[in-house]
Amino acid sequence: MSSRFRASAAVVAVLALILGGTAQAESPVPDPTTMATTFADEFNAPAGTPVDGSKWQLETGDNVNNHERQFYTNSTSNAVHDGAGNLVITARRENPGNYQCWYGRCEYTSARLNTAGRFTQAYGRFEARMKLPRGKGMWPAFWMLGDNMGQVGWPQAGEIDIMENVGHLMNTVHGTLHGPGYSGSGGIGAAYNGPNFGDGFHTFAVDWAPNRITWYVDGNAYQTRTPADLGGRQWVFDHPFFLILNLAVGGYWPGDPDGSTVFPQQFVVDYVRVTTTSTGAPTGRITGLAGKCVDVANAGTANGTPIQLHDCNGNAAQNWTVAGDGTIRALGKCLDVNNNGANDGAAVVLWDCHGGANQKWATPDARDIVSISGNRCLDVTGNNSANGTRLQVWTCGGTENQKWNVPR
Repeated sequence: MSSRFRASAAVVAVLALILGGTAQAESPVPDPTTMATTFADEFNAPAGTPVDGSKWQLETGDNVNNHERQFYTNSTSNAVHDGAGNLVITARRENPGNYQCWYGRCEYTSARLNTAGRFTQAYGRFEARMKLPRGKGMWPAFWMLGDNMGQVGWPQAGEIDIMENVGHLMNTVHGTLHGPGYSGSGGIGAAYNGPNFGDGFHTFAVDWAPNRITWYVDGNAYQTRTPADLGGRQWVFDHPFFLILNLAVGGYWPGDPDGSTVFPQQFVVDYVRVTTTSTGAPTGRITGLAGKCVDVANAGTANGTPIQLHDCNGNAAQNWTVAGDGTIRALGKCLDVNNNGANDGAAVVLWDCHGGANQKWATPDARDIVSISGNRCLDVTGNNSANGTRLQVWTCGGTENQKWNVPR
């Protein structure tokens, strides 16, 4: 299979500046109680909202090495929230084109997003729910590159293709590894044959552990790769990688669009989630501003009990479990954004655990605690470190009243 990385020199320069026989798997999808969310984008912004720049950057330019036909833009005409809980990446025919490509005036535009410089991770579960475009020349992908791209280049940095499809074969997706001595059409991977992936949403994932990567479609494991599959070649999947979503048009593998290809075409993404596996759900104090603790007011267990900042005292009201399902728990209940609030200032309270999005949190290494439902950060009201100051959610700003030390 063809490599997804072969980007233009301009894209390589940007990355350098930012980054300095198939085995059938038999292991089940991991028990979520052994996992914690580290990255999530649910794409729940209003219609017309651009890509979240705190999570993704939009690459621009063409791709001469792979002979793709599109020009990647940062325009909302090519990547935008649809207001129905999705990111829509749109490939459009541009005649005459406004951009210059390797072959002349560009005939198509599209979008390519990555998390370089914003989120990287080694090991865990990397998953997206998506509906694929269709037609000759369409080439959607969900994939990853090593965060040392700027130092060692491709393919030494490694590439993990979680899902690739060529639009004239809508019942088949591919998962592939690329590394030194097994890149481009020599990548190590397998195909999964299933339904027409353009007719509805499907979930694509990898579970990545030391010396082992397993691919899934809709929870069905279809291949596992280990160093033994490389025939003595170097396994380079032992360091952090960043995520990429893109929709290419044309190129060596899918071929160019033809008269049967209808434009525009849409690659629709419901969510992207990353979790990290652990030996058990981490438990302990969550400390923040002035070294104080996240505390359940008066150790109350009634629904709606406020969450506050308080001197650390070691009692159960300050003993939090960062559970694998994305919840954060104390006293047998969950950290909850009151009334499912998604606006700045929504109160954070204790509530019966019910699995709703307003009880799901991401805890990235950047020390934010981010509400999945509103993409806002756990925040100390008014930057006030006094005992009893209530906690709320607020637009993430990287300030000290939004930074926390979370059990890991």
